[in-house]
Amino acid sequence: MKKLGFGLMRLPLADENDGTSIDISRVKDMADKFIGEGFTYFDTAAPYHGLHSEMAFREAVVKRYPRDAYTVTDKFSIWMINDEMTMEKFFQGQLERLGVDYIDIYLLHAMNAERFKKAKEMKVFEFAEQKKAEGKIKHIGFSFHDTADVLDKILTEWPEAEYVQLQLNYLDWEDENVQSRACYEVALKHGKQILVMEPIKGGSLAVVSPIVEKMFKDYNPDASIASWAVRFVASLENVVMVLSGMSDEAQMADNLSYMKEFQPLNEEEMALVMKAAEIIRNDIAVPCTACRYCVDDCPMQIPIPDYFRIYNRLKQLQGTKEQDRRNEYKHHAKDHGKASDCIECGMCESHCPQKINIRKELKEVAKNLE
Repeated sequence: MKKLGFGLMRLPLADENDGTSIDISRVKDMADKFIGEGFTYFDTAAPYHGLHSEMAFREAVVKRYPRDAYTVTDKFSIWMINDEMTMEKFFQGQLERLGVDYIDIYLLHAMNAERFKKAKEMKVFEFAEQKKAEGKIKHIGFSFHDTADVLDKILTEWPEAEYVQLQLNYLDWEDENVQSRACYEVALKHGKQILVMEPIKGGSLAVVSPIVEKMFKDYNPDASIASWAVRFVASLENVVMVLSGMSDEAQMADNLSYMKEFQPLNEEEMALVMKAAEIIRNDIAVPCTACRYCVDDCPMQIPIPDYFRIYNRLKQLQGTKEQDRRNEYKHHAKDHGKASDCIECGMCESHCPQKINIRKELKEVAKNLE
């Protein structure tokens, strides 16, 4: 397969205030373009767009293409299992929403130390292996958000995992919290095939400071800023797929343009990317990837990732166009809770894969933008 995967986490919406209002006609057009250029890999999960991502995939792809024209990855989201939702019921619901008889790759979703412990108690690993034996799953593995030591423990105890999905990007490569490089090296040590999520870190590596943008454009004026991030991870050994959460046609066109005939970064380009990472690290106020796991349970309906994106852009531009950022903030706050409305319940932080101190950062957003 070509190395670019269509991540169905941030699909175009008919109503920006309703995360379930996926614009199916646009998704169909994007899927047609994607498959038409020879790409086949799609990635979804039940929490994406509140179950509607899986259904959008069914409408845009499953109903319109033969089964051998695509590969679909879905995930077992352990936090969605409760007294009324058994593992079997959850899995069957996914097959129904996807409209398929089997799932190509099934990942235990967002594993960390706590979820690994719970998964063992619930016998989730045995469940996944049983579904594979039944032919309902072709390949198994897990996506991961924790330290390299925890990853090593999971891979040691569950060698049956065929794939590991990691958050890899050049900004997080040496980050002490995300540990991209360390996790990558652990997966490599265990000989696993690696799937990459967040190569552009929720879009923050697509829009960079003027200094970094000039560095990249001076080297290659025709290459998009985002292309550097995607090509960086796609150049790594054992990386078999790089996901991009393409939200519109322009992002897709850009990704396809340089991934159709993928060229790994050369040594000079790799050095340039590492230099850019040092500069960007000092520019980003909040390392949010806009996964939106923090939003669903917020009692004040605060669009946390949107506010962090605006706040980061304010800091990157170092005070220029400050009023534009304030206006953008007001636009979002019109139909949602403001940053200052946070009641500090902490629900958001319990769901954040990046371990961001969200309550503290929302206070900074309010101070700077309200």
